[in-house]
Amino acid sequence: MDKEDIQVLRLMGEIKSDGSPSQRELSRRLNISLGLVNSFLKRLVNKGYFKVKTMPRNRVKYFLTAEGVTRKSKLTVEYLRYSVNFYKEIKKLLLNRFREMEANQQKSVLFFGAGEVAELAYLYLQLTDIRLAGIIDENRTGRAFFEIRVENINRLEQKDWDVVLMTRLDNTDRDIKYLTENGVTLDKIITL
Repeated sequence: MDKEDIQVLRLMGEIKSDGSPSQRELSRRLNISLGLVNSFLKRLVNKGYFKVKTMPRNRVKYFLTAEGVTRKSKLTVEYLRYSVNFYKEIKKLLLNRFREMEANQQKSVLFFGAGEVAELAYLYLQLTDIRLAGIIDENRTGRAFFEIRVENINRLEQKDWDVVLMTRLDNTDRDIKYLTENGVTLDKIITL
């Protein structure tokens, strides 16, 4: 499943749940350009997936056709397959990293990032003898992560950890630089 299919599926879902959002509103909700929304809608209407009804004040309402429902269902199944495969890959990757840590006698870890990847890492960490020492995430400091409180970069000062696992993936190079600037050596940073 490619990025365009995912965006089309999201667009179809937004329109199905609210048949009369403006293209500008769809652009904002989906975080894609207005031109791209317009292009997708024209293509979906031309393929017969939507019918368009003009409303007062230059507004339009989109109605999902039977063909559109069928296409949306197929895209949903593809997306579920894609998601399950992604989940399997991340599980395999995390378990391999944890095995490597155990082989290297690394017994405690700090997570750097408290998002969805950290949640999966936490769940699979329970299958090991490695202890989660803490979680660092400047954007979520003070919030709960399972039973642990998310902390800021000062958490590094406590020396009760062996390595830092990068569990935030949006800009790994920037985050590694940030960690090294705060005293973490590269051999103590584990990436996925």
